[in-house]
Amino acid sequence: MPVFLLLGTNQGDRDDMLRQARTQLQQQAGRIIRQSSLYESEPWGFASPDWFLNQALALETALEPLPLLSVMQHIETALGRRRTGSEYASRPIDIDILLYDDRIIECAELTVPHPRMHERLFALRPLNEIAPTLIHPHFKQSIASLVTACTDRGKVDLIKT
Repeated sequence: MPVFLLLGTNQGDRDDMLRQARTQLQQQAGRIIRQSSLYESEPWGFASPDWFLNQALALETALEPLPLLSVMQHIETALGRRRTGSEYASRPIDIDILLYDDRIIECAELTVPHPRMHERLFALRPLNEIAPTLIHPHFKQSIASLVTACTDRGKVDLIKT
């Protein structure tokens, strides 16, 4: 079963940033076997005039979760991300693990499933496009059901297939 990731960017050439992130993931982490369309969403948790471009990926990888996280953080840094200490801020790239197989992981470095994905339409809508029947291991509901139940009213628009 693949690992499901969410890419997000709201700085610079957003299309190019997503392309570079996908390329780096394929070179360093595994093979992308599915990818969603691109979705534009308003910032979540902070104010910014710069909206995000988001995309969900299904990645086939031999990496265990923590080594995968390390590779993802290296890619983010290489593409210009600087961690400011604030969880919610504009950024050239963000790569999150949404789901890793049906595993539940809770450690200092990583929580999987992503602890807030069920609250965020900008994560659920792209994921729903590529894996609507996937079951969330905590909630035992499909991604399609989580989209329907989500109370997030943030704007998330399909912009490019």
